[in-house]
Amino acid sequence: MATSEKNAAVAEIAGKLRDSNAAVVTSYTGLTVAQLKELRRSLGENAQYRVVKNTLTKIAAQEAGISVLDEHLSGSTAVAFVTGDPVEAAKGLRDFAKENPALVIKGGVLDGKGLSADEIKKLADLESREVLLAKLAGAMKGKQSQAAALFQALPSKFVRTAEALRAKQAEQGGAE
Repeated sequence: MATSEKNAAVAEIAGKLRDSNAAVVTSYTGLTVAQLKELRRSLGENAQYRVVKNTLTKIAAQEAGISVLDEHLSGSTAVAFVTGDPVEAAKGLRDFAKENPALVIKGGVLDGKGLSADEIKKLADLESREVLLAKLAGAMKGKQSQAAALFQALPSKFVRTAEALRAKQAEQGGAE
């Protein structure tokens, strides 16, 4: 690879690292070209899976201000650059790795913080952003309903109490 090609590759990888909110480093030894295509399709539009050279990726990571990837850049390496929901990408990689044990998740980075392979698997166990937001909205709606019922109960209880008092006074007034 000529020096100009290497510089272009480093610039491209550094740009992808800057533009991504997460990157997952994997080892793909033993996967066929067809399996790699399937993996790329399973990650969807929110992630781009790319085979990279370790030395060029180390240089690109330093240019992007990310030093936590160095320990994972050895052997055959591919990186999933995630621009969308990191949970969905982590689930896609985890599920693919279950079916194809040749794919090994080495580690990664999420919003500038290093992640181990176990942390990426824990990330994959989370629900997607949309599901969590829906649960939050449901919980907030439930609390509002409870508050409305409470505020409605106070005046109606007051009215019932006042009516009971009026009835008692009428009863006492009629008994005399």
